[in-house]
Parts: sequence; structure tokens; C-alpha cells
Amino acid sequence: MQLSNKQKQFLKGLAHPLKPVVLLGANGLTEGVVAEIDSALEHHELIKVKVPEEDRELRVAIYEAIVRETAAIQVQVIGKTLVLYRPAREPKLRLPKG
Repeated sequence: MQLSNKQKQFLKGLAHPLKPVVLLGANGLTEGVVAEIDSALEHHELIKVKVPEEDRELRVAIYEAIVRETAAIQVQVIGKTLVLYRPAREPKLRLPKG
């Protein structure tokens, strides 16, 4: 699924007041963390994930792994926070037309 720029802008606006629901710890990206992100996406559709990794290349690799493992869409990255969107089976969010 691809998002248009208009849809991404819409989601960024909705994500702005959100607090991160998942924070990666010292163990990094584990199966449990991926499961937690997956569960949060199913429940909320739009979430923030905080990745407090200092190494930029490693942080980008973690973002890519999260997107790949959860089949979510990366809406944006703000500092060390990743904004993800994945429509639920019964979507609550109505995206504007492309």
C-alpha cells in the first residue's frame, strides 16, 4: 500500500500529539518488541515508536526492520521517533482520497 503526499500529511497531523507507545530498550529490536508494535498497530493504526539508538545507520536499519516485520507504512521519522501507520481489519481512520 502506498500513501499519497496528501495522506501522509494528514497522518502526520494526527500523529503530532501522540506519545510513543513503544520504546526500544537496551536489548534492541526483539521478537517481543515487534509483537508489541504489531499489537499497538492493530489497536491504534497510527503509532509512534521511540528508538534511542545513537548510531544513525543502526537506527535506520532498525526502522527498516520494524516496517518490514510489521508490514506497516513509515509515515515519518522525527529525531529518534518513528511514526507508523497500518490500517486495521476494520479501519477507524479515514484517509483523504489520494
